[in-house]
Amino acid sequence: MPSVIDASAVMNRHAFIFRQGLDPRGIVALPGDASARRYYRLRWRGVLLMEEKPGSPDLERFVTISRYLTALGLSAPRVHTVDYEAGLALIEDFGQQTFTRLLQAGHDEVPLYELAVDALVHLHERGSEERPHLPGYDFGPLDDELFMFTDWYVPECAPEVDAKAFKAEFMGLWHEALREMAACREVLVLRDFHVDNLMVIEGREGAARCGLLDFQDGVFGSAAYDLVSLTQDARRDLTPGLEEHLIEYYLSRRPGLNRERFMADYWLLAAHRHTKILGNFERLSKRDGKHGYLDFIPRVQAQLARALPKAGLEQITALMERVLPGWAKHVPTVPATADEQKKANVA
Repeated sequence: MPSVIDASAVMNRHAFIFRQGLDPRGIVALPGDASARRYYRLRWRGVLLMEEKPGSPDLERFVTISRYLTALGLSAPRVHTVDYEAGLALIEDFGQQTFTRLLQAGHDEVPLYELAVDALVHLHERGSEERPHLPGYDFGPLDDELFMFTDWYVPECAPEVDAKAFKAEFMGLWHEALREMAACREVLVLRDFHVDNLMVIEGREGAARCGLLDFQDGVFGSAAYDLVSLTQDARRDLTPGLEEHLIEYYLSRRPGLNRERFMADYWLLAAHRHTKILGNFERLSKRDGKHGYLDFIPRVQAQLARALPKAGLEQITALMERVLPGWAKHVPTVPATADEQKKANVA
């Protein structure tokens, strides 16, 4: 039986849909992800109901970025109507052909990933036109992401460590490494640019064939970030050699870039991103009960171990090896349920 809060949310959803002249009966909830955001499909209508926390700034940013991407000729879900106070919006439904589903069905990786790179190139080459007012990828978000590692991963992999002292030294070294990156405002960074959030839209041409989802956390930063997100995916392994091919494919489409500088940014951001993800996956398990993310931790550990030396982060690597010697082999555990904890206490 739904709680009062759940029943109220259902009534608000239905009332919002009804005000748009649509029938709210038969809406279908779509599977959730790492966020608190929820989507509902209105059958036969070609629209989705997107539900955010009422008053959340994420909804306004979603609308702003969607309109920006669409104006550039890219395919973001068009927003038909929105109620910011209620946290509800009706948006374009791109269907179900995510890259993830297509790959699972046996589609060739290469053209799908090249299509994703085409979308990035389009955004990066044309994205200087009438930029929306959005924050930069400065030390605010950069620090917040590193705090996931210090506050969630470190206590799990090394509970005996003086976490406060480690955090102070760790953040100091990262600040030195990220000083120039924190001032970079090259392009719009979508931040979660990977196969779960990309779709093929039939009937559209060029980069517009690539449907873009989950971009409400977008900020202005380095052009290398979203390519890292695509090619060093925390959730799946790419065929050997594909990452290198996609880097070359991207650079060949943007011949004016400084290759050496781009690759330095690429590996620095890879190391930073994997550090964040290790902490975030532990947080999603321990705080939100989303334990499935723990299955990806061994892959991310290997990705971070690979990225640190390529980024030239010797001091950070030395600190981690000295204070967290088992960080790359830490085996995450699912926290005990309340009943299991009671049994343990009785025993």
